[in-house]
Amino acid sequence: MRHGEPSVLAIEDDSDIRDLLKALLSREGYSVEEASTGRGGLKAFHQTRPDLVILDLGLPDLDGWQVLERIRDMSDVPVLVLTARGAERDKVRGLNAGADDYLTKPFSRVELLARLQAIRRRQAASAQKEPRFVYDDGRLTIDFEGQQVTLDGELLVMTPTEFRLLSSLVRHAGQVLSPTQLLELAWDDPSGLAPSRVKYAVLRLRKKLGWEDPSTSPIETVRGFGYRYAGVQH
Repeated sequence: MRHGEPSVLAIEDDSDIRDLLKALLSREGYSVEEASTGRGGLKAFHQTRPDLVILDLGLPDLDGWQVLERIRDMSDVPVLVLTARGAERDKVRGLNAGADDYLTKPFSRVELLARLQAIRRRQAASAQKEPRFVYDDGRLTIDFEGQQVTLDGELLVMTPTEFRLLSSLVRHAGQVLSPTQLLELAWDDPSGLAPSRVKYAVLRLRKKLGWEDPSTSPIETVRGFGYRYAGVQH
């Protein structure tokens, strides 16, 4: 991405549409990244942190609904769903699932650009009004946008996977997440990884945070199900 350009990640399995989007958006001053699968899209999302996402629903591995859910677990980045599914129930489902807009194929190039511009205006207005999203329980602080973790006033150095693992648990505080769910949420490419990988990652994360004792750790093990963030005790 060149400095100053808004970045767009287009997750679309149709190569002709990807080429069209890249040509159209590049002319309008956007920096465009592409992905042809759901898993590839999530990996590109982690790597590039785009300003906008254009998301197809009919992807060949993870479908668009799953990709949208996982993006929303990690970020409030604007998502425009671009799909051939034009039924009202699909539009309602997409908007309720966290999409910022929904456009059906075939689409007008002028309308697509207008919708992206409208999303950017709302994004800019929201950034001026809303504070940065930070979790703070008095001891543990997570700056999700800045990707920084502080415990008892000490800034911790964390790997990207450790940060995503902790963030996923905290964002779903009180909810039990299975090892498979955590693999999908915290790893760039979970394909081929055994759920046992999560067990060792949780152990390392607890150690880094000084929470090795399972009886007092805010990251609880729920035997047979997974892990739950219960919150730091004061």
